[in-house]
Amino acid sequence: MDTPIVEQLVRDLLIVLGAGLLSGLACKRLGVSMLVGYLVVGGLIGQGGLGLVSQHSHELEYLAQAGALLLLFAIGIEFSIDELARLSRFALLGGLVQMLLVAVPTAAVYLWFAVPLGPAVLFGAAIAFSSTVLVFRALTEWGQTTTPHGRRAIAILLFQDVALVPLMLVVPLLTGTGEQSLLVAGTVLAIKSLAFVLAVPLLRALTVRWAAPVLAKMRSTELVVLFALTVLSGASLAAYSAGLPPALGAFAAGLILSGNRLTKQIDALVLPYRETFAAVFFISLGTLLRPHLFLEEPLLLTVAFVVILLLKSLAAAVALRLVGLSWRAALGMGVGLAQLGEFAFVLLSEGLLAGVVSQADYNRVLLLALGTLVITPQLLKWGLGLAMHAAVGHLDQEEQIQLLPGATRRAIVVGLGMIGRNIASALEATGLDVCCVDLSSVNLHPFAQAGFRTTAGDASDPDVWQHADLAHSSLVVVTVPNDGDGLQIAKTVRGLNPRVPLLVRCRYQGSQSALKRAGADTVVSEEAKTSATMVELCQQIVHEAQAKDDA
Repeated sequence: MDTPIVEQLVRDLLIVLGAGLLSGLACKRLGVSMLVGYLVVGGLIGQGGLGLVSQHSHELEYLAQAGALLLLFAIGIEFSIDELARLSRFALLGGLVQMLLVAVPTAAVYLWFAVPLGPAVLFGAAIAFSSTVLVFRALTEWGQTTTPHGRRAIAILLFQDVALVPLMLVVPLLTGTGEQSLLVAGTVLAIKSLAFVLAVPLLRALTVRWAAPVLAKMRSTELVVLFALTVLSGASLAAYSAGLPPALGAFAAGLILSGNRLTKQIDALVLPYRETFAAVFFISLGTLLRPHLFLEEPLLLTVAFVVILLLKSLAAAVALRLVGLSWRAALGMGVGLAQLGEFAFVLLSEGLLAGVVSQADYNRVLLLALGTLVITPQLLKWGLGLAMHAAVGHLDQEEQIQLLPGATRRAIVVGLGMIGRNIASALEATGLDVCCVDLSSVNLHPFAQAGFRTTAGDASDPDVWQHADLAHSSLVVVTVPNDGDGLQIAKTVRGLNPRVPLLVRCRYQGSQSALKRAGADTVVSEEAKTSATMVELCQQIVHEAQAKDDA
């Protein structure tokens, strides 16, 4: 890389990061998702706006792709091989139904407008893709990756990611060339894919048995980071060499590093890289936006935009309903899958290079895709709220069997003063998945670094409890120092979940009766040894619930 290119890359990167910082500050002030800010500011600084970012080199694009790989790596590290096997039945049925219900009507519309069969099929398939990166990011922020609707949505997204491979093979066939080589190429790719899939559990076992214990004994964060990035890079390169999307390699790397003693540490250490490169990814995606194209065909693009959102929402809702969600939860999560995904760009770019897709049609779909991505955070906020509301007290039989025995593994601690810190640590030591809630992100930071789920905000706000996943928690402990705040929090918890055991700390005995009336099951005053007493009560509840599960 010569000096002018380095200077251009540094300049572009500085502009992107600075724009991301300013948009993030504005979004936090306005209460808007930062992802929306990244996409909008990308459009502002791109060639369709102020033209501040150069489009003549690919270096910034490579950094953006690194961000996508790190985000998909985070998806993989959240799962175990067993969990992925359980998701496979959701993926095969739900993913196939969702893609067919979108691709077939879309292709039919293109054919009705006299578009040839090849491009019509390609556009139908491309529009069926949703954004794995964007949806998983939102599910993670809201603490919904382990919920019934979250798990099923992720399963559908994983099916789409895998479906990209055979669809890429079909592109040469749509041009009328490559029919003879398609069977050979498909067979070779199938063999390589099988070898790649079989290597993942083997490498994971080697990591759990040998690599993780050795690195743990070294007590070096630098070596852990280098090991994680080496596995990520190696798996992505292996996937690319096998003719598979590098994104699948990044996901496989996460699976390889999941389920060992270093998993939470790796996730925390890679977090700064992931968030920085993710900002570059979404801003770079926004630079592709060309708003002036909308002015050329406003009516056509507006109608297409609305139809795509409705079609994809309904298709995903039907697919999610078929894999066990209630209609209300399926519709809510279906709205969250209504956007066009990153792999749609990959598939259409391949079609553009092969001469299947015209430049004008490609630009139209690109504008529609970016438009759906911009409004996706708001759609997800509304849809997840609907899905989470449906989940409280309305789990289907299958989920009751899966969630009730393991319900004792989830708890929420509100207030991270000395008492709250002691309780959170003690509950985590008993094997619970603890979510820490506090007004101060500074108080939450060490717990986030230690692998706890964390949510910053006012616990009297229902949105905070949605982020903390109250619907699927088995214990709530409130340790805020102000009795008035504790009273309001208790009322909020009881309004959202009438069944969850609720323990509340209070400073004055006179507040006990009010807290009891608000719905607290147990109130511990500061006249007692509050921390020790509350820890003992929490552990008692956990042990009793586990005994019931064992019985």
